[in-house]
Amino acid sequence: MSTTPTIVLVHGAFGDSGMWKGVIAKLRGQGYTTVAVANPLRGLESDAQYAATVAKSVEGPVVLVGHSYAGSIITRAAREASNVEALVYVAAFQPDEGESSLENASRFPGAKMGPDTTVAFEHEGEPELRILPEHYQDVIAGDLPAEVTDVLAVTQRSVRVQALTAELSGAPAWRTLPSWAVVATQDNAIPGQAQEFMAERAGSTIVRVDASHAVSISQPDAVADVIIDAAKSTR
Repeated sequence: MSTTPTIVLVHGAFGDSGMWKGVIAKLRGQGYTTVAVANPLRGLESDAQYAATVAKSVEGPVVLVGHSYAGSIITRAAREASNVEALVYVAAFQPDEGESSLENASRFPGAKMGPDTTVAFEHEGEPELRILPEHYQDVIAGDLPAEVTDVLAVTQRSVRVQALTAELSGAPAWRTLPSWAVVATQDNAIPGQAQEFMAERAGSTIVRVDASHAVSISQPDAVADVIIDAAKSTR
């Protein structure tokens, strides 16, 4: 069994696995096997169980990476997958027990995601959110050109509101696992100050990147470098 960890990538709300394209290219170029999880975006517990199932299906050690809302997912999922050896948060939530994603997003000023920039609709009796296309660039990807963000706005996946409001049950995995945090300093979805607060509280190794919430797309090499550092630490 290889001691080189597999990188398991989990995307957040309002995106899909395609956001990791540039990151995957660099990781694969450095010899790392990668798996990109298709996040269901249905609820924190069920999403975390799905991510844990994918991680447990991997032979050998895993570095579990989460972007945005998926930070909450990996914080829960890693408790269920004993082969996860490190966590990487990419412009992501790092909740403590009893905290929700939305609670942490509003902990400090600057978040532009709200009633004026989102549209809500109901599916199977549950409210879901999407970013309004005309606000997508400003909220999510201010450092990407309009021709890119226009497509991202159309292809975004909606998230159930209950996924963002659910409180983390049990102790966060970052209490027992080493963690890294890519803090996007120009983030309008999760303010950089909130990311800093959560990362410092978790004792994460912090790497600050002058980027929007879509840092994995705008600066994939910087994100991949942090993941590689985490992977090397597990050997």
